[in-house]
Amino acid sequence: MNSFGKGISGNKTQLETLQKIYNSNKVPHAILFSGLHGCGKFAVAMEFALLANQKSILKNPSVQAKLTRLEEPFVKFIFQLPRGKGELSDDLPFAKLSNEQIENIREELNKKIANPYYQMQIEKANNIKVTSIREIRKFLANNYDDIETRFVIINDAHLMNAESQNALLKNLEEPPPGNIFILITHHKNYLLPTIKSRCWQIDFSPLSEKDVSDILVNRFEIDKQIADKVSHFSDGSVTQAINLIENDFEYMIDSAITILRYSLGRRYNTALNKLNEILENNGKVTFRFILLMILKWLNDVIRNKIANNNYYFSNHSETLIKFNKNFPKADLQQISINIEKYISSMDNNVHLNVISANVIFELATIAIRK
Repeated sequence: MNSFGKGISGNKTQLETLQKIYNSNKVPHAILFSGLHGCGKFAVAMEFALLANQKSILKNPSVQAKLTRLEEPFVKFIFQLPRGKGELSDDLPFAKLSNEQIENIREELNKKIANPYYQMQIEKANNIKVTSIREIRKFLANNYDDIETRFVIINDAHLMNAESQNALLKNLEEPPPGNIFILITHHKNYLLPTIKSRCWQIDFSPLSEKDVSDILVNRFEIDKQIADKVSHFSDGSVTQAINLIENDFEYMIDSAITILRYSLGRRYNTALNKLNEILENNGKVTFRFILLMILKWLNDVIRNKIANNNYYFSNHSETLIKFNKNFPKADLQQISINIEKYISSMDNNVHLNVISANVIFELATIAIRK
């Protein structure tokens, strides 16, 4: 009956590792899934939960549906939550939440259940509450002999603060037999060393373009032509691909090329005004993606120079060739490094208009030093 991983696109190495662990009959009580945001970690976690309970599913097929729906006592699913009005540190996780907040959570959770690649978007949910972690002890204390293996899945585990992580440590020390923790994160370095040392660690790689495209088509009902094009810019992340689609992918490509043309044509003020206009009208997310598009275009120029034809901007190969003829001495590697630093600085509260000016200055050096 073992169809483990049949519904998963990519993650072959990780699935094989989990199959070997299961076959060994020595499944660790805690596993840490780490890797790029949007590369299928939660989907694999759910597949493993089904594998670990395949005997129970054979006896009672309804177990599969209960696991998939993240129902307790089969699964304890922990994720970030908003704070309620007047909420105190000892209040239960949902106690002070409004009806609107609870409805938002329910809707997002249902989307996640229906599609394991969906990224939940719960308003003002910035961390995992310590009370959510404390509830694990209650979950583990109840004995269910008829359930083969129960799971505690902590999504975005890096959103636990120090208090929450220390509370989790107590549960990780000696959980009752038949219980498995899976911690999912794309920021493993945010977790305490003592937590990581108690977990069997499985690292996830970015998905292939084909895998991203297949997931977009099969899980999100995206047109295949769009899915193929967006997946090329996704960096192996379904989450990034969806963000690109939601923020008008074609517009971002056109805008990035327009800014490059203005900058390389020495129309620096026009380029700067265009970039600031995008920031004002479209917001920080689109602004960041356009800067990333510019960075990818520069990487394409470098690829062209070394005869690597695997371009992001495959429809603009003639422009890339022309650029290298016109600007043979441009230090594109250093310029790319600098622009990448400016993009990273967006997370450090650097004023975005300052970042705009610095990016245009970097592009201007190409034309100035011709």
